[in-house]
Amino acid sequence: MADNKKMVEAITSMDEDFAQWYTDVVKKAELCDYASVKGCMVIKPAGYAIWENIQKEMDRRFKETGVQNVYMPIFIPESLLEKEKDHVEGFAPEVAWVTHGGLEELQERMCVRPTSETLFCDFYAKDIHSYRDLPRVYNQWCSVVRWEKTTRPFLRSREFLWQEGHTAHASAEEAEARTIQMLNLYADFCEEVLAIPVIKGQKTDKEKFAGAEATYTIESLMHDGKALQSGTSHNFGDGFAKAFDIQFTDKDNTLKYVHQTSWGVSTRIIGAIIMVHGDDNGLVLPPRIAPVQIMVVPVQQQKEGVLDKAYELKERLTKAGFAVKVDDTDKSPGWKFADCEMRGVPLRVEIGPKDMEKNQAVLVRRDNHEKSFVSLDELESRAGEMLDTIHDAMLEKARKHRDAHTYTAAGWDEFVDTVNNKPGFVKAMWCGCLECEEKIKEVAGATSRCIPFEQENLSDKCVCCGKPAKKMVYWGKAY
Repeated sequence: MADNKKMVEAITSMDEDFAQWYTDVVKKAELCDYASVKGCMVIKPAGYAIWENIQKEMDRRFKETGVQNVYMPIFIPESLLEKEKDHVEGFAPEVAWVTHGGLEELQERMCVRPTSETLFCDFYAKDIHSYRDLPRVYNQWCSVVRWEKTTRPFLRSREFLWQEGHTAHASAEEAEARTIQMLNLYADFCEEVLAIPVIKGQKTDKEKFAGAEATYTIESLMHDGKALQSGTSHNFGDGFAKAFDIQFTDKDNTLKYVHQTSWGVSTRIIGAIIMVHGDDNGLVLPPRIAPVQIMVVPVQQQKEGVLDKAYELKERLTKAGFAVKVDDTDKSPGWKFADCEMRGVPLRVEIGPKDMEKNQAVLVRRDNHEKSFVSLDELESRAGEMLDTIHDAMLEKARKHRDAHTYTAAGWDEFVDTVNNKPGFVKAMWCGCLECEEKIKEVAGATSRCIPFEQENLSDKCVCCGKPAKKMVYWGKAY
């Protein structure tokens, strides 16, 4: 048990220092490591396997809605980037520039893509001619570069992985429908796969994507009470189309501009998984994206038949469709149990000589450490039921935590006090003025997270200025 204790002590308590706890878990679970390139990270096999599972499930859902995958260049000529003024200004501080090709200075510098709107627009201008060419519903899985000043593994790095969808439509109605459709897809994915509850809503004009008509978002709440923007979907209207001259001949034989959307989720969602579900023992991975769903741990594996039985159970569970591993290292059972917990494996199956005599195995849930004795004849069905139960319990626990840390404030003093002393979401009314939004950020340190689709009338007055309120807004401190 000494090894077990040592492993747990290597992870700082969440309540003691949440930021250090996060870093400890990321490194101890071998999800990623710091690279020699400042601000960048090396995603290790355990971390990349989570991203692969996210990618696989999300990509399947995309394609069910008609999305096709493409790939665009990593470089954007400066002249192309400058075609959409608002867009350029929004990204200018974060752009990384390429000025030389080999030993020669480039005639025109190029940026390493921070996002690919301009590339897709340039392509669509050449590719779309008629209403018969629409809609274009494309997505690419790639990396992007943003020269962040402050970085943290998964949450904010200078290069990160993501998917970015870019669509073109014949009408404003079609574009809006696709924008909302993808936001709902993200929300369903978070709840049904990641066990993370989200708030759906619209960003304020201050917080919306540069160049967009409207930005919609899903916001989740981390264990420490900070918000995390977990996915966004943007309606571009025809602004980019006019800047890039993306026109098509409609059925009435007139030239019209397309209406566009863009939507994306990045590897920061892995940070959300860690911070929503993790505990002082390490990761707690949702079963539906866990690279290893079940770890079989042979107890007293040196005794005859134990290791063989462990591999027999692995083979059975693998055939049943689960991702399974056997821990056959020469470490003690206590060390193996702690290592399995730290890595967030949802379900542990223990098998030893006494279990074999009784034709049973011990199943241990990662989320609540609950133990069950299960007949080996029912192993596959019980394991499947338990993994579904774990997912549901994790989602419910996260929802209860979010709801318990969601507050309301009617007056300014109450609002500032709540933001400063009760980490979480704060619901408050807003007049819609930029001045009030900026004052809230300056004085209270909170930003508008979203204007939720499900509105509540908490009062008739803006929490900041006292003038007539227009919308209820979720506010909070965020990553």
